[in-house]
Amino acid sequence: MHVTDVSSKTIVEVIELSHDYESHPAVNKISFNVDAGQIFGLLGPNGAGKSTTIKMLTTLLPVSSGTALINGFDITIQAADVRNIIGYVPQQLSADSDLTGYENLLLISKLHGMDPGLRKSRISELLHFMGLNASADQLVRKYSGGMIRRLEIAQALVHNPSILFLDEPSIGLDPSARRIFWEHIKNWQKQFGTTILMTTHNMDEADQMCDVAAFMHLGQIVAIGSPSFLKSTVSPTANLEDVFIYYTGNAITESGDFSHVKQVRGSITNH
Repeated sequence: MHVTDVSSKTIVEVIELSHDYESHPAVNKISFNVDAGQIFGLLGPNGAGKSTTIKMLTTLLPVSSGTALINGFDITIQAADVRNIIGYVPQQLSADSDLTGYENLLLISKLHGMDPGLRKSRISELLHFMGLNASADQLVRKYSGGMIRRLEIAQALVHNPSILFLDEPSIGLDPSARRIFWEHIKNWQKQFGTTILMTTHNMDEADQMCDVAAFMHLGQIVAIGSPSFLKSTVSPTANLEDVFIYYTGNAITESGDFSHVKQVRGSITNH
């Protein structure tokens, strides 16, 4: 396994983390660190263990063995503290379609116990930053998929979390909506330095977004580092699909199917 050096504050420390479904190890003793301000990607096909890892880190799934520290809080014994400092956007759309965009954000801000005097300005800031001002008073059922995803990002950021977890956040979006979505995420991260841990099986997306990437295969991490470093371990002209094939002998497809050992989309940014 190739590992990059940790050079700044570690905000996520994963230590021999495992989760078993019955007797099957869906995630098998993985370890990695995420530095503050990084965009860190867990890459691999469906079934590789990415979403299971995210759900453990966000305290939504129990840990079978090992642990992780999120800004110093242990996910196994300090779950409430962890939930207070993270934002999470799941794969499935989760905004309430019977409420407006503004009402969704207001509800989330109340659930997080935000100071009533700060709610309005915070919601206004997020709607503006996510390009949703004009549609703030529309019912979410009238939003496009890309607009809903941006609203969900705003919901996850309303309490100013230390780290944002994104589980396949652009799945189902058309190329234009996907581009706009990632522009908003990248702009937010650059301006505010929010740490992001994301999962994806889209290698182009990963290459454009991630500072560091970890390839998962059959519940384990098989390679980790900056995209440029990972590609350099294979050949001067390699892309990320080549990296995955090199370390696993398999390929990633859009559906996460391993039946064809040929293609993978390459991607991840320089560390």
